[in-house]
Amino acid sequence: MQIFINMKGKDQGIVMRVMRFKGKKNLIHMQLQLMRVRRNLSQSELAAQMQILGTNIDQQAISSIENNKRVVTDFELACFCKALCCTERELLQDYYKKYDL
Repeated sequence: MQIFINMKGKDQGIVMRVMRFKGKKNLIHMQLQLMRVRRNLSQSELAAQMQILGTNIDQQAISSIENNKRVVTDFELACFCKALCCTERELLQDYYKKYDL
């Protein structure tokens, strides 16, 4: 679902998109938390690893992702996989199982 909001009026306004898939902001939130906990990493430790890989992510952002309140970019997904030593398919396994892919 996308919602377009004209923030300034007329044709020069800012367009804002609310990105969701079936009510979710990301597809990895459950597996991300599960893999992080299995690897005995705190949210802060994972955030530190992500920052080393070049992302601008902190503990609060990890919490928001795990609570499905924040979108995950493709670059962040790739870095999560590297930091957690897993594949994209592993992080997305709930999606693949649900849709039989």
